[in-house]
Amino acid sequence: MAHTPAGTPQIVPDRDVPTAWLVRTGGIDQSWVDPRDPTRLEFDYTARIGAHIDAQAPPGSRLRVVHIGGAGMSLARYVAATRPHSPQIVIEPDAALTQAVRDTIGLPREFGIKVRAMDGRTALRQLRADYADLVILDAFAGGQVPADLVTVECFQAVSRVLGASGTIVANLVDARPFEWTRRVVAGLSHVFAHTALSAETPVFKGRRFGNLIAAASGAELPVDALNRSASSSPFPYRLVGGPELTSFVAGARPFTDADTAPSPPRTDWRTWRG
Repeated sequence: MAHTPAGTPQIVPDRDVPTAWLVRTGGIDQSWVDPRDPTRLEFDYTARIGAHIDAQAPPGSRLRVVHIGGAGMSLARYVAATRPHSPQIVIEPDAALTQAVRDTIGLPREFGIKVRAMDGRTALRQLRADYADLVILDAFAGGQVPADLVTVECFQAVSRVLGASGTIVANLVDARPFEWTRRVVAGLSHVFAHTALSAETPVFKGRRFGNLIAAASGAELPVDALNRSASSSPFPYRLVGGPELTSFVAGARPFTDADTAPSPPRTDWRTWRG
């Protein structure tokens, strides 16, 4: 992620793609959006979440999606373009950011994307049970995943909103030895029967701080389809599940509302301990 001075939300043109925009908050690039081609997911982690969307249901099918965290809404735009008429709710507490995105990039009404200016936990309480097929957690505050969105209680609220075969996909940021991520995945495993985690090899090997994508569901995850996506990705990454993920998480205590923490700051990743 590139850095710019912190301040109000910034929507800046991409220097290499004339029709595209970068959405920045707090000096960090949060989204890349090309309104003329919403199927293009430029950031590697958004492409990995896109692989989960594609594995959840074939293109053209209808998906009920809740996005916790919006920014430029690149993933919501992707769903609208590949699965028209899919009902989507984007939970984005930063109303100023949403307005800046609408004013500069636009958000066509035909996309059917509803944006609610509230925090994720409040929104989850208001959604009806079994509303969603997919919940995408891609929320940041000051460059960190908020602490209240990675607890067992939050995942239980997500489970209530998801249908029996629904999936949560969460964008996490961390670095080896992954104390924080291990606790998040432990929480997901506490609530959901099936979990998986993916990251680029340099992240898993501890060479750099980066994005890890966690997925969990009460039903079997489409591991074969996800592995095919991993093997064909222009940004090579690895999917971990089953006994290997159990070993990765071993001994980690799930976060709870009484004992939680945001993701480690990027600047402190070499010395951070949970």
